[in-house]
Amino acid sequence: MKTKILVVDDEADLELLIKQKFRRKIRENHYEFLFASNGQEALTRVAENPDTDIILSDINMPVMDGLTLLTKLHDAHTAIKTVMVSAYGDMQNIRTAMNRGAFDFVCKPVDFNDLELTIEKTIVQVKQLRETLQAIQENNILKMYVDETVLNFMARPGFENKLLASETIDATVVFIDICGFTSLSEVLPPGDVVNMLNTYFDQMVREIISHSGYIDKFMGDAVMAVFRGEYHLDRAIDAALSVRSLLAASPGTLPDGSAYQPRVSIGINTGEMVSGNIGSASLKRLDYTVIGDTVNVSQRLQGTAHPGQIIVTENTYNKIKESFQCRQVGEVSLKNKSKPIMTYEVVA
Repeated sequence: MKTKILVVDDEADLELLIKQKFRRKIRENHYEFLFASNGQEALTRVAENPDTDIILSDINMPVMDGLTLLTKLHDAHTAIKTVMVSAYGDMQNIRTAMNRGAFDFVCKPVDFNDLELTIEKTIVQVKQLRETLQAIQENNILKMYVDETVLNFMARPGFENKLLASETIDATVVFIDICGFTSLSEVLPPGDVVNMLNTYFDQMVREIISHSGYIDKFMGDAVMAVFRGEYHLDRAIDAALSVRSLLAASPGTLPDGSAYQPRVSIGINTGEMVSGNIGSASLKRLDYTVIGDTVNVSQRLQGTAHPGQIIVTENTYNKIKESFQCRQVGEVSLKNKSKPIMTYEVVA
């Protein structure tokens, strides 16, 4: 892989000397040299060549000296390593250069064997730094697509051996659907639909996270959230009430100028469920999620809820009736349930 090196020095003969001494590396395409006569010109070269890896810089130059250049580079180009090459090799200049971010210091007259070793050592550091920055960037991108709970799970020792492990947990599941959004998707341009949906999802997610819940998945225009730990049921209902109020206070305007008032229908259920990686290991497609009857009932309760309603079972109602205002809705028949289930609406 070719290393791009910027040489910054006001000595005109240095460029020729560099090209002569490193002609083999240049010919074999290991090194590519750029040249600048002062610090200001060097900043221009870096702007034109953002893939610059190493800078070899003198200290005493017109317009902008090497120490000032170091300060400018340290703030804006953290992936570039600078080696000072100067006749001013006293301890004060060396210390100043190092404190301003220099990677190494080579004294003039230049020993080119020593300079080449220094360049090779610097290349290793640049490579490691760029790999670290890339890993951080990839991790940040990954966080956009993978829930933090999954990332924490992946970070555990022996993650690969535990990949298909599961556990039974006591938790609360909340299904939130944006009412009437499917019909909007049939009449609005795809870009407008996605932007509106993502805006509402952002608002909902912030409320869920603020109540210590986590997003299990997005399902079309619906969100599945899970709450675990102490008071998970109370926190889930508080989050649902907050989401309902937030969206009710967020009227939107459609591209044709007509008003749109987002409303949600919500189903909540609590109890035991299985938590683990569900999917195909051979296909390498797994979903870290929760499954079980408690989850299924929560989704089906949401299906019975009208816009603005938060629906729970009688069992859940008995757990929250002293903390939340509820009213009876009536019995509903749910899929795979032999008997109708009494439901309640959480009012406040």
